[in-house]
Amino acid sequence: MGSNQVWKHSVMVCAAITTHQYVSAEQIVNGMHQAKAEGADIVELRLDCITNFHSHHDLKIILQNKPLPVLIVNRPKWEGGLYEGDENKRLEALQLAVELSADFIDVELKAASCLPTLVEHMRNHNSHGKIIVSCYVDGTTPPHEVLLQLVELMQATGADIIKLVTLAADITEIKRIFSLFLYCQVPLIAYSVGERGLISQLLSPKFGGFFVYGSLAGNPIPGLPSLDSIQEAYKLEHVNADTKVFGLISKPVSHSRGPILHNPSFKDVNYNGIYVPMFVDDLKKFFSTYPSPDFSGFSVGIPYKEEVLRFCDEVHPLAQSIGAVNTIIRRPRDGKLVGYNTDCEAAITAIEDALIEHGCNDGEASLGSPLAGRLFVLVGAGGAGKALAFGAKSRGARLVIFDIDFDRAKSLACAVFGEAQPFKELVNFQPEKGAILANATPVGMHPNTDRIPVAEATLEDYRLVFDAVYTPRRTRLLNEADAAGAITVAGVEMFLRQAIGQFNLFTGLEAPEEFMREIVLSKF
Repeated sequence: MGSNQVWKHSVMVCAAITTHQYVSAEQIVNGMHQAKAEGADIVELRLDCITNFHSHHDLKIILQNKPLPVLIVNRPKWEGGLYEGDENKRLEALQLAVELSADFIDVELKAASCLPTLVEHMRNHNSHGKIIVSCYVDGTTPPHEVLLQLVELMQATGADIIKLVTLAADITEIKRIFSLFLYCQVPLIAYSVGERGLISQLLSPKFGGFFVYGSLAGNPIPGLPSLDSIQEAYKLEHVNADTKVFGLISKPVSHSRGPILHNPSFKDVNYNGIYVPMFVDDLKKFFSTYPSPDFSGFSVGIPYKEEVLRFCDEVHPLAQSIGAVNTIIRRPRDGKLVGYNTDCEAAITAIEDALIEHGCNDGEASLGSPLAGRLFVLVGAGGAGKALAFGAKSRGARLVIFDIDFDRAKSLACAVFGEAQPFKELVNFQPEKGAILANATPVGMHPNTDRIPVAEATLEDYRLVFDAVYTPRRTRLLNEADAAGAITVAGVEMFLRQAIGQFNLFTGLEAPEEFMREIVLSKF
């Protein structure tokens, strides 16, 4: 998809100051200064959110002390806002905002009959402000035809800019938002709220959106990227119609650190790409909705690494043997989806290198791996667990596998000539001295960071403990293993190595490995 939008401009980042965190005009001014410091170009202010709002007093304080251009909104309750007073007084507040040089005034489509009055007021006060006509759609995103009718109605009001907001119940609905930019004759702000709507903000510059909304530090808003991430990770000022889209397909997806790593790395090698989180509920719907070559590749996370094989046109032999895919590229010459697994070598080489570094290269000489002949205790037989199991098997390790689904554990054990044991036995399992423990479950992941998958007393028998969890960087399991004297390998090392493999597949270029490692060390 790419945009034929004629409204060419540098992307403007708008900070949404819409919550009860700012209950007075003075606090709003402080919020505006914070927004400027965090990189916003404009702020959207909700007058209806101000406690005991007094239009003359509060608007003068706000607009006479604004450090940035201001978009004034006074959202009535019938449009999802908080204002319940007289409609004439609501209009008077907007007129006063015009007199005090507000840069943008938001008027709801249902109240568009007041536009001539506002336009005349602007003319009389020699205002250079712009009028935005907005519409918020309740419920799920309507069909494309309905959205197009709303756009036409808003354009017919004569507004300078129009704004359409929906609630995304599924990420596939966002395509309807992107398609609107092709038909719009005036600048359009269009996006979906909610966690599944995040890409409607992040990809807005690609398709021609007028604003991108961001949230202030300490005040997250579902579906909005933080101002900090827009500046540090996404660099949306570089996104254009030719930008290739990559993303993490997962559920949930908010934990992903991929954007922090991939986006700066794209810029480091001058590759025109963007990497975004994609909250996906239905793989079949997702892939059928976004078949465009613009959507060029995907990382695959929990819980889809096994299921996604069914949607790949081709699967690399290693990924096929493992039965799990963590990377997909859309092959440019024919658009086919090709699945790979970069987890396997990433995890195993991270473990091997740590053993070698600590002088534990005592594996069988014929295999040349410090894992050869060692007992490898694997917790978790899902996608990441399968990658670890096949990697350990390829190095000559002996495997014991635990999983909450015993049948899944048995199936994987059979595939790698290992042994499966019931998950309930894990707390009593006593490994032999020098064994390897690898956690490939979400146990210990943020926000439930106080859990570990094994009995604490057994950790002293392991020579090395690996945890695939990388949020937090140092899990409780790793800290307890450290205290017990084991070598520890954090999930960020696996994450880095698999990301390097993904980067090479995504771009066809050589990954800037040292640059990527510096990011991981400083930001993870």
